[in-house]
Amino acid sequence: MTAQRASRASVIAAASVDAGLVLVFVLIGRASHGEGLLGVLTTWWPFLGGLAIGWLLLRAWRGPRRIVWTGIGIWLCTVAGGMLLRLAGGQGAEPSFIVVATIVLGLFLLGWRAIAVLAARSRRATSKV
Repeated sequence: MTAQRASRASVIAAASVDAGLVLVFVLIGRASHGEGLLGVLTTWWPFLGGLAIGWLLLRAWRGPRRIVWTGIGIWLCTVAGGMLLRLAGGQGAEPSFIVVATIVLGLFLLGWRAIAVLAARSRRATSKV
């Protein structure tokens, strides 16, 4: 990814990683409560909606791997939007769930971006040698 706009493939990959990690969060949560896969979509859709809102509001396709602004904004939109959509859909949003979702989604959505940034820096440093 150059300093200019991200390539289409890079944007699709970043959006897919985000959506996939939100799904992993949902699967871990449902498994930790002994719940089956049947309700995965019920739990996933609000957070996926929050993620989509974040991507649109932040125009994340312009710099999908950036941690500051893009990553942080997407994380906060995913959590806030996900909780609001859960409430609108008649699902719960207990304070403990909000805390856990905020922490885990932060680790996931910011973590992969941090790894991508470090990997890019490492490649650049290696290519200069």
